[in-house]
Amino acid sequence: MAEILTSLEKGLGELVRKVGRLFIESILEAEVEQIAGVRSRRLQSRQAYRWGVEQGSCLIDGQRVPIVRPRVRQCGGKELPLGTYQLFQRVSPAEETVWSNLMRGLSMRDYKLVLQQFMDAYGLEKSTISERFIEASRKKLEELMSRSLAHLQICALLLDGTIFKGQHLVVAIGIDTFGKKVVLGLVQGATENARVVSGLLDHLAERGLDFSQPRLYLLDGSRALRAAIVQHAGETAFFQRCQVHKIRNVLAYLPDTHQHWFKYKLRLAYAQTDAVDARQALYRLHDELHELNPSAAASLMEGLEETLTLHELQVHARLRRSLSSTNGIESSFSMVETICRRVKRWQGSDHRLRWVASALLYAETRWNRLHGYRQLPLLIHNLQRAYQMRCNLSPITVTAHSAA
Repeated sequence: MAEILTSLEKGLGELVRKVGRLFIESILEAEVEQIAGVRSRRLQSRQAYRWGVEQGSCLIDGQRVPIVRPRVRQCGGKELPLGTYQLFQRVSPAEETVWSNLMRGLSMRDYKLVLQQFMDAYGLEKSTISERFIEASRKKLEELMSRSLAHLQICALLLDGTIFKGQHLVVAIGIDTFGKKVVLGLVQGATENARVVSGLLDHLAERGLDFSQPRLYLLDGSRALRAAIVQHAGETAFFQRCQVHKIRNVLAYLPDTHQHWFKYKLRLAYAQTDAVDARQALYRLHDELHELNPSAAASLMEGLEETLTLHELQVHARLRRSLSSTNGIESSFSMVETICRRVKRWQGSDHRLRWVASALLYAETRWNRLHGYRQLPLLIHNLQRAYQMRCNLSPITVTAHSAA
């Protein structure tokens, strides 16, 4: 009681921590009493006896806190381990706690200053925290790259690459039938080429992603990404080119005095509900741009039809706004940059992959459902119908149609 009252003078928090430590030590003493009997009492059938105490520790919220550990020895034998002590040694998920705190913005350098709750706690030094994070992030990377995808019903897939700290990274994010975004995988390569992307898609197929199902693929216009998807999905792939990237590419050819006006007209064209109306509006813009800058007009026509895939699938306007650009995956890259900017020196091996995988998994827990997700069943139905029409279109029919 005297120790408790002394702790109360330092604050209620210190009192709670002191009581918690006394509680742990009392649990250990209760187990010793159960094994060796009450102290200073004769016991005819004694099987073990007390063998002094030593300094031990337990894990509380990722902090190793020193406690007094009693020892018990078997009569004529070896020391007996205490089950409760072993439990208190592993009761706190230290690695998971470290990983979660670092993802929320706490640096390894300030970890001890911010989170040390027990004055005599140890194990919060920068080197220790770094080791725990390496182990935790390695588990997160393994979890991401090995979790099964067979149970997921992915109706749309975002695939994009970015240059991260001098290295190319390609990330795949899926959208299931409930509108939830899921990180499917990532790969690190020297360049964003078809072979690297194909390796990522092979890995997704091995983990259960079915490429035989009709699916919408959201791309920024990369030919390497498109070629790899065609190799795996074939006729089941429906490509939606990012309209935001298309507008940026066209405006890059125009002087500043014309950019605002043509940006408005491009957005207005893509806002059309009907595919025919949107196409006609874009063709008219092409004619205007051809008079002003033929290069800008050619940029608009390149891959134009794939920017209207959602219009052709008759997707609701709200869902179309969500799926007509790669903003979903680019916002993830932005969060990765924010989390990883605290790393001062990047090393080899799996350093980048561990951090990027951790940041993506943390971002996954913060994602909301896709805007317009209630219209996804209609998108899936129209994808199935469009795939059936595509498969039923024989070469003879195509020739006759072309001749007509």
